[in-house]
Amino acid sequence: MPELAEVETVRNTLKKRILKKKIIDVKIIYSKIIDGNVEEFQNILLNNEFQDILRIGKWLIFELKDHYLLSHLRMEGKYFIKDSDEEIKKHEHIIISFSDHTDLRYHDTRKFGRMKIILKKDLMNTEEIKKQGKEPMDSTLTSAYLLAKFKNKKMPIKTALLDQEIISGLGNIYADEVLFASLINPLRSASSLNKEECNRIIESSKEIIQNAIKKSGTTIKSYTSSLGVTGQYQNYLKVHKKEGKPCPICGNLIKRIKIGGRSTYYCNECQK
Repeated sequence: MPELAEVETVRNTLKKRILKKKIIDVKIIYSKIIDGNVEEFQNILLNNEFQDILRIGKWLIFELKDHYLLSHLRMEGKYFIKDSDEEIKKHEHIIISFSDHTDLRYHDTRKFGRMKIILKKDLMNTEEIKKQGKEPMDSTLTSAYLLAKFKNKKMPIKTALLDQEIISGLGNIYADEVLFASLINPLRSASSLNKEECNRIIESSKEIIQNAIKKSGTTIKSYTSSLGVTGQYQNYLKVHKKEGKPCPICGNLIKRIKIGGRSTYYCNECQK
């Protein structure tokens, strides 16, 4: 699943290639990706243009004249830019055509992605956006904030870090890396963390996400170079997907366990 760094990379790449181009056609091949009225979705996009692309958490926010198009890639969603005369491939579900004879094509093998058109004034009151937690780079992400969020949460801290209403943008890959950098066992209950440990999570999250963005994200399985950009941060991962390999700190072998149905990688020596 694309996480914050990967979605930010997609945003930056699309901004260079699709802004200020007139939309002349919108094909909806699989309508269930769209939340709301499909005909209204098409009508709002037609003869419009993308003025900017924003991001909140893992949501891409395409700015139109009076509206925003919200887009979440979920597990396998990707955007391609192609010539309009290219054959439409299997799993290309939404085709937005521009006046320069290029398309923005949304590709999703599992069809889990979502798109939604909203009025600009409604952005921060839209359910999908208003429930987002604070991002790793947000200056208001503090130990006091995390302690309040973790209070009474008996779930493993790994599960808590995947809750987008607590920290927005972290997924399975970076949650593993953050906990390793913070020297916190992923099975620890969230409520057991103290102020110092919360501060370590904040600093680790900020550093790891910033570095991952600089390296265009992590290319593992579902996040690929669909826009001509291949992430490089997989070369800097310390524990994720490193089962059976030596810990870079102590040399102990990295273990893999399941927490909440998600594969979790950690060093049980460094992360006691």
